[in-house]
Amino acid sequence: SDSFQDVVVKIERPTYPKPFLGGFKNRITGVEFHNAGSQTIPKKRPDKGIQVFCRETQTVFEKNKPQQTGNTTSTQMTKIGLYVSNVTDKLVTSGKYLTAEEYHKRRLEAVIVLQKYFRRWHAINVVQNLREEKMLRLAWEAQEESRRKKEKEERLRREHEQRLNPKTKEDFELLFRALELWRQEETEQINRTLTGVERKAALCGLLEQEAQLIASIGRHKLNADEENHQKAVLQFLDKCAQPKRWKAFDGKITEVDTQYTLRARELFEVYSSVSVNDVPKDERIDVLLTLRRTVKEHECKLTLEIVELIDREVDLMSREVKEYNLEGLRKRICTLFLQYIKTPKFNPEVARILKVPPDPLKLYKNVNFCHSCENYLPSTEFPVPANSQTIGRCRLCCKLDNEARRRETILKYKLVLENLRKSEADYQDEAKIVFLVQHQDLQYMIETIWGCQSALSACSDLYDLVMVRWNKQHEWSPWNTILLTKDEADAHLKLCNLEMAYEAAFIHRIKQKHIRAKNYFARIPAMMSFLHRSDNQANAN
Repeated sequence: SDSFQDVVVKIERPTYPKPFLGGFKNRITGVEFHNAGSQTIPKKRPDKGIQVFCRETQTVFEKNKPQQTGNTTSTQMTKIGLYVSNVTDKLVTSGKYLTAEEYHKRRLEAVIVLQKYFRRWHAINVVQNLREEKMLRLAWEAQEESRRKKEKEERLRREHEQRLNPKTKEDFELLFRALELWRQEETEQINRTLTGVERKAALCGLLEQEAQLIASIGRHKLNADEENHQKAVLQFLDKCAQPKRWKAFDGKITEVDTQYTLRARELFEVYSSVSVNDVPKDERIDVLLTLRRTVKEHECKLTLEIVELIDREVDLMSREVKEYNLEGLRKRICTLFLQYIKTPKFNPEVARILKVPPDPLKLYKNVNFCHSCENYLPSTEFPVPANSQTIGRCRLCCKLDNEARRRETILKYKLVLENLRKSEADYQDEAKIVFLVQHQDLQYMIETIWGCQSALSACSDLYDLVMVRWNKQHEWSPWNTILLTKDEADAHLKLCNLEMAYEAAFIHRIKQKHIRAKNYFARIPAMMSFLHRSDNQANAN
């Protein structure tokens, strides 16, 4: 009893499920108890050397065979002492003998009759289907024509509305373009109908009318700039007050407010309240007191000036001064408070949105000199085409020069470029060239290389023209593009083999345009790598 010994117990895992031999369940605890089963491996049956399980022993073959059994019958005829009625008897006589040739001839005639009726039925169905397809096609064409007409009317109505109430840069470009077209028509009519002193007088009158129209456009521009400035300020403050957002792995958007975004939102609400006009006197005083408490958190020259203006307005309101006499003071308060909001010391969130960085040393980076207005501006203020080798004039100088001389509108080319970039982004093949090309380069391609018309139908409406890939297997480039209408572009992109779809002369003409585009863009250093890559792909093909 005092000795211990280690015994090795070999446990054999069962190779078969343990049989259930019964048991019971405790109703109180719910525990199940099974009867013990033997762990001994069952004895295998000896192999008799005979295959027991096979397809032959488990397959039954059935066979059906008809059998004819014997049937004994008898006939009865009339005789002495027996009468059999012949009322129901039939007289059978042999008919005309039908030869095999005549039989097959009859069958052939019957088959021909059946074929005629079937072909007639089939022809009726084919014609009916063609008629239905034609009706659907005509209805679709009428619908498309109506859609195009409505789009054109809507575009013209929108352009007319933009000319009557211009608000954006594009609206004023359209307005100046319409003015230039009107001036050219009037000048042409004067030169065609008048001569001598009358012509000079008419041209002077036309010049005065043009000056009056330009002055009227300038007044509209001032009003639009004021409205756009207020909208831009509100959008700027709302952008500062937006919470931090990011997308999680499951696609859900997570938003988090920081102390800086909460501070920006508070200042945005105060500014919105201060900038509202036509409010009761008591509410205006409450808003001014809230503004005073907000700015008195920091002591500086700006906040002291805002507090002084607030006290002045409250004093004038207590003296029953008219509302229109306080407009200048209120605008000054809004301007100073906006300056307060744009200061990163008082609103840290605004530092990441300001165009002018708080650090003066950063202003020396990416700054260029405009020889026209003689101002130092950031590089983003200079429109640089893809073929430009020097920094030219800034955007504002180019805009003034366009309004004074050419008065051209680039809205159509911007729309073509936007549609092209959207279509290239849908391919998701990391296209890069389309984002290097500017609207000036696209304007040169459309006007000089493609002649402002579709390569197939010669349609010259730029609002209906789009640029797509010539070979959709390669990314878009000036030497892999074609100018078509929207419907033609949809049909072109569905083609699999261009050589079979187009004639050789048309393909040769398109290749010549691609060569012209290559020669134009070959002078651009940024395009050289893409040109070499496209040449390598062409050689590989």
